Parts: sequence; structure tokens; C-alpha cells
Amino acid sequence: MALVLYLHPLASFCQKVLIALHENGTAFEPRLVDLMDAGDSARFLDIWPLGKIPILRDEARDRTIPETTIIIEYLEQHHPGARPLLPEDPAARLEARLWDRFHDLHVQAPMQKIVTDRLRPEDEQDRRGVAEARATLRTAYAMLERRMADRRWAASDGFSLADCAAAPALFYAGIVEPFPPAHPHLAAYFDRLVERPSVRRVIEGARPYFPMFPFATMIPARFLAADKEAR
Repeated sequence: MALVLYLHPLASFCQKVLIALHENGTAFEPRLVDLMDAGDSARFLDIWPLGKIPILRDEARDRTIPETTIIIEYLEQHHPGARPLLPEDPAARLEARLWDRFHDLHVQAPMQKIVTDRLRPEDEQDRRGVAEARATLRTAYAMLERRMADRRWAASDGFSLADCAAAPALFYAGIVEPFPPAHPHLAAYFDRLVERPSVRRVIEGARPYFPMFPFATMIPARFLAADKEAR
């Protein structure tokens, strides 16, 4: 297999790339990385010393590609599918990149702060940092509520890079800091995302690992049942 994706199915940034791959039916070999296993971690660090997943390995070109946005853009350049995830128009392309960064930096990052803090011993937890992360999420939700008032997708007429970033970010963020009832446009956008076949497939792949998620008891029931259509 020319393309190898080093990943963990539960990891939100890995899910972002998986959605892009599934959108275009791109063939790849998934290789699960268990960073808690010393041997597995050491082998992965030989590939990418920073130890961050996902990493795409293109064996045919002898290239190792890190960072989710760069991976998806690399796929667009060298392994394009029938459904481009970056618009051809330069202004629209810039807009897709903007909202990709928005979801990574202002939804994913604070969500992960809350999750990793829950995993720490109580005497090492950062209550102030978590409060700030929750405030950031509430601000991001309000911005998305305005943004999605008259839109179907985040950055263009079609599903794009920005939506690949939004789906896993909002999936986990909505668990740790639920969407306010006063944000119906955000909720409707999230519903469109999770009904997307590529996103449903990613959720299905993550389901066996849900017990590892520190907020597992808060996962909505609709995501806990097996989705036969996603297989």
C-alpha cells in the first residue's frame, strides 16, 4: 500500500484526516499507534520524533507528512479524489483554510485541554486553565452560531477541509461543554456533519475505544449504537 496513516481511531486529529480519506475513497493502510506502549512508542518516534499523530507516509514518494491540514493538502495535490476538499478559487480556498484553523485552534485545542486535565491526578489539575478553555469553547460556539445561520457548510458551498476539521472537534467539544440551547444553527450544522457517511464511518471506527475517553459516560446515546450503514 503506497499510503500508510499512523493513527489512533479515538484521536480527534486522526479523525480529521480519516474523514478526508473516506470522502474520496482514497486507499490507505491504517497503522494503529499505541503511545502508551513503550515498544510501539519507540518505533513511532523513529518515524516522527515529536510523537504526534497522525502521520502520513507516502511510500511511493518516500515522504513523511505531519500535521493534519498539510496531510489533507498533500492528498489533494498527489492523491486527488473526485471530491476536492479545497476550493479552486483563491478567495474560497483561503476561507476554507481560515475555518480549518478556527476549528483546530479554538475548538480542538480547548477541548483537548479539558480532556487531558481530567486524566491528571487531582493535585495536578489546572482548574483555571480548564475554566478558560470552557470560556473559549463558548465563544467559539457563539461565533459558529452566527456563521452557520445561513450556511450549510463551514467555508464553501460544498463539504471542505473546514468541515473535516469541524466534525471531530465539535463531536468531542459538544460532550465536554454541551452546545447551549440558544444555538440552534450550530446544533443543526453538527447534525449535518454527523450524518455525513465519512463522519459516521469515523465514529463507528472510534466506538470500540470510547471507554478510554475520560468523559465516556457523557457520550450521547445516539453515538453508542452500531451504525450498519457506516460500515
